[in-house]
Amino acid sequence: MNRRRFLRRPPVPVAVLPGLPDEPPPPAEFALVRVSRRAMATRFEVALPYGTANAIPAAEAALDLIDDLEDQLTVYRDHSEVSRLNAAAAAGPVVVEARLFGLLEACAGWTRETEGAFDIATGALIKAWGFYSREGRVPAARDRNAAMARTGMRHVILNPEARSVKYRVPGLEINLGAVGKGYALDRAADLLRTDWGIGSALLHGGGSSVYAIGHPPGEPRGWPVRLRHPNREDEGIGTVWLRDRGLGVSAATFQHFDYNGRKLGHLLDPRTGWPAEGTAAAAVTAPTAAEADALSTAVFVSGAAGADALTRTRPHLGAVVLPETPPPNPLPRGERGDRSRQRFGSSSPSLPRGGGRGEGSNDRYPDGAGGWGPRTFNLSPAEYTAD
Repeated sequence: MNRRRFLRRPPVPVAVLPGLPDEPPPPAEFALVRVSRRAMATRFEVALPYGTANAIPAAEAALDLIDDLEDQLTVYRDHSEVSRLNAAAAAGPVVVEARLFGLLEACAGWTRETEGAFDIATGALIKAWGFYSREGRVPAARDRNAAMARTGMRHVILNPEARSVKYRVPGLEINLGAVGKGYALDRAADLLRTDWGIGSALLHGGGSSVYAIGHPPGEPRGWPVRLRHPNREDEGIGTVWLRDRGLGVSAATFQHFDYNGRKLGHLLDPRTGWPAEGTAAAAVTAPTAAEADALSTAVFVSGAAGADALTRTRPHLGAVVLPETPPPNPLPRGERGDRSRQRFGSSSPSLPRGGGRGEGSNDRYPDGAGGWGPRTFNLSPAEYTAD
């Protein structure tokens, strides 16, 4: 069911945490039409300036498209296209819908770009750790090794001419949970632009995936999106300003469990088979919400060094990384694996400072409050404001 809300201040989604958005004093007073709906296990919202022609039917059409995309992409419905692909692609090539094939190609490219820190072919690993059923557990070594043998885009053959997908190993499964919300927002934003002529809107899925069309009235910098601290209620780590850009935020705030005094979260490092450690939250801005989602996952896995590696040669990207405090009881080296320190980077907080057009801005850890403050990469003062 849709919820329509008419507010006198702009929506500022709280990335990392779900629930109602924070709404600090707006840069300019204006009214909004906000339409929301449950999808993909979260709340999607479309916000448009009051007075936008056909605002409510346009927003509902965008949310209808997101419903349709969930039915295509989810692994929690046996009839979805991705579920049917997972069931059949090991036996032979499977032809998939054109835009889904394009998404899979993009994901393969992001896997190469991040040297495996982002990888959608991790369904077997997600299940081995119990996160598929939201019952996290440490798998036995044999089970983890068996899942790793069925993990990785290197085992996925994409044939552009036939638009087909083939898995090299039985039991491999694609899971688009790390990128599906952003992709849905991109598609919904494209529909709003092309079918409804919308030039100003903010779309988000649960606050952790965001796409901004244009800018709100009176604020040419763009739409403000506040990044909430993942561990400290009512605290933020800054505000990102978005204009025709996407934002993805990754954190293991809710899906995690304790193991030998450590918090192990659902964001797995595909290169080691273990949950990523060392990063409390990672946010990435990019031209699309899908890319932002994918690369925020990669940066969460690889930490500040990963953000530095990505943004040094890619001026279209920006990143905010909040490291964790140094772990009191690191997992044994044999359990964690040494591949977490590859060229793309480790999650160690003692790394060279980030570069890019925002070099040195808000580079403030430790933060003086028993934790580690955020670092920014490739974000100018007009794009990021520290709390």
